[in-house]
Amino acid sequence: MLNRHIDSVIAHHFATTNKALLLTGARQTGKTYAIRRFTQQAGWQLVELNLLLQPETKRIFAGAANVQDLLLRISALANQPLQTGKTLIFFDEVQEYADVLTWVKALVDEGRFKYALSGSLLGLELKNVRSVPVGYMSEFRMYPLDYEEFIRNIGVSDEVIASVRQAWEQRRPVDAYVHEKLMRLYNLYLIVGGMPAAVQTYADTNDLQRVLLEQQAILGLYKTDIARYDPVDKLYINDIFDLIPSELNAKNKRFILKNLNEHIKFSRHENSFVWLRDADMALPTYNVDEPRVPLKLNELRNLFKLFQNDVGLLASQYVGGIQLKLLQGDVNINNGAIYENAVAQELHAHGWALRYFNSKKQGEVDFLLEQDDEIIPLEVKSGKDYQRHSALSNVLANKEYHINRAIVLSNNNLSVKGNIVYAPVYMTMFMHHQAQIAPIIYKPELP
Repeated sequence: MLNRHIDSVIAHHFATTNKALLLTGARQTGKTYAIRRFTQQAGWQLVELNLLLQPETKRIFAGAANVQDLLLRISALANQPLQTGKTLIFFDEVQEYADVLTWVKALVDEGRFKYALSGSLLGLELKNVRSVPVGYMSEFRMYPLDYEEFIRNIGVSDEVIASVRQAWEQRRPVDAYVHEKLMRLYNLYLIVGGMPAAVQTYADTNDLQRVLLEQQAILGLYKTDIARYDPVDKLYINDIFDLIPSELNAKNKRFILKNLNEHIKFSRHENSFVWLRDADMALPTYNVDEPRVPLKLNELRNLFKLFQNDVGLLASQYVGGIQLKLLQGDVNINNGAIYENAVAQELHAHGWALRYFNSKKQGEVDFLLEQDDEIIPLEVKSGKDYQRHSALSNVLANKEYHINRAIVLSNNNLSVKGNIVYAPVYMTMFMHHQAQIAPIIYKPELP
C-alpha cells in the first residue's frame, strides 16, 4: 500500500468543503487507488461507477429528469442504499462520458452525499464539455511518485528525509553515508520510476524484471489511448511518442521534427505535440530566446525538448541492459538524458513551468525557473565535471539579465561557490514552486 502526497490533500478537501473532488492526470498514476484508500481510511461507504469498465453506467444519466431521479438510479445500480453523510459516490474514467460533469452542481447542491471524479485524458475532453461546474468542484492533478514519495515507500525514514531537507535549507553538505545511500536510491529511481504499479511491484518483489513488465504494460495502454482517442493523427502521435528516447539521447536533446519526416512542417502537426502534452504522456520544455521575466513572453513554441512523463518508462524504452548499468554507475552510458528527464518530471510535479535557454553565443542552460520576479538557471550534470558550465557562467555574467543565483544538480554532495549552489540531484524533491500569495493592493487617487 503506497503512501502519497495526495492522501493528505484528499482528506483535507473532504474535511473542509462539500465541493466535488476531481482528480486528473496521466493513466496509471494512482487516481482510483487514492480515492479507494481515502474512503477505506475514513470509514465511508464507497459507490464506485466506472464509465469505462461498466458501460451501463452511462445509461443512468440518459433521460434522468432531475437529481433525485439520478440518485435513485445510482442506488439501484450499486444495489445498496446510500447513507446520508457517509457515502462517497465516485465516477471513475469520466473521460468516457464527460457530460457527467454537468450534473455535479445539482448533486453538490442536493447535499446528502460526497462526490469524487477521476479520469485520464481530461486535458483533452474538458475542452468539449458544455458546462464545467465552476465553484462546485476542486481539481487536483496526480503525477507519478516523485523521489521523496519513492524513498518513503521503500523504507527511508521521515527523520532521514528531514535531516536532508535541513541540509538543503541551510546550504550545507548531507552526512556522507546518507548522501551515498540516497544517490544509490536515486539510480534505482531512474530505473523504477514513479508509476505506482512499478513502485509497488518493486516494493513487493525487488525484481526489476517484473518492474520492466509493468512498465511495458503501461506503455501498451498509452499506445491504446493514442489509437482510441485520436484516430486521424494517431500515426504521427505514435511516432512522436516512440522518438522521445532517441531524441533525448541526441547531443542537444531538442526534438527534431525532420527525424520524423524530412518534409514535415511543425505548423501542420503542432496539435500532435499538444495532444501528448494534454494527455500527460509527454512533457514539452520550451526554449526561450532570452532569460528575462516573464519567461512566457520569450517562449519559442516551435523549439522544445520532449521528455517522457515518467523516467522509469523512459529507461524501459532503452535496450541493452541499461537498468543494470545505471545501478552499477557505469560512466560509459549517457546518463544525461535520463537525469534531465527525472529532473523535468519532478519540477513539473512541483508546479514549475518547464523552459530552457539556448543561444549560439552563450550556449544552453538546461532549465530556467521563474519564481515571482526572479529567474533561477538550473543545470543538470551526470558526470564528474559538474563545475564546468560555460553557458551557465555566461548567463550569470550578463548584467542585462539581472540573474543573481543558480543551481547545479549532480551526483556530488552539497557545496556553495559564489552565487552557485551545487546540490545532489535528489534534492530536487525540495524544490517546489511557490505561488505568490501576498495581497496586491492598489488604491487610485480619485479626482
